[in-house]
Amino acid sequence: MNILLHICCANCAVFPIDVLKKRGIEAAGFWYNPNIHPLTEYALRLDAVRQLTSHNGFEIYYDNYYGLEEFIEIAAHKGKDRCAACYRMRLTQTALRAKALNYDAFSTTLLYSIYQKYEVIVETASDIANKYSIEFFEEDFRKGWHEGIEMSKKLSLYRQKYCGCIYSEMERYAGKIADGLRLS
Repeated sequence: MNILLHICCANCAVFPIDVLKKRGIEAAGFWYNPNIHPLTEYALRLDAVRQLTSHNGFEIYYDNYYGLEEFIEIAAHKGKDRCAACYRMRLTQTALRAKALNYDAFSTTLLYSIYQKYEVIVETASDIANKYSIEFFEEDFRKGWHEGIEMSKKLSLYRQKYCGCIYSEMERYAGKIADGLRLS
């Protein structure tokens, strides 16, 4: 089996890449994250992925597109469903790229993060897999959360402080903003 693995960030990729390699599963990565905000954060995360791949020789395809406007269009006014819309946007592109490159399946490093909505990711990816007739490789990589953190620290990878989108940035820092600043 060969898999195209959507990579949300270098830190979330370290453990899943290691697991796939140890199992002898052929895999390559796919960088497509138009949700990351601001552009400077996008650049830091992209550089970290390049650093990771130069270190371990992992092949990666880049769709280096900063698509904040498109992300806002699909996520705005979705409330708690915005993550599902974001997953769908990124995993659809991953599945389409996997098909175009003749991979057997697609997956995502989003399945590693304890902060992501695992069941929503799996449900969304399964729907995409059915729609485009390509297998979705499901693996609960969260079991390696602490191991992956240690691995990324050893590689001195940039460690982000929030999921990536403008909404998660707000949620991360809203409690730290000085009193009197209105965020609504």
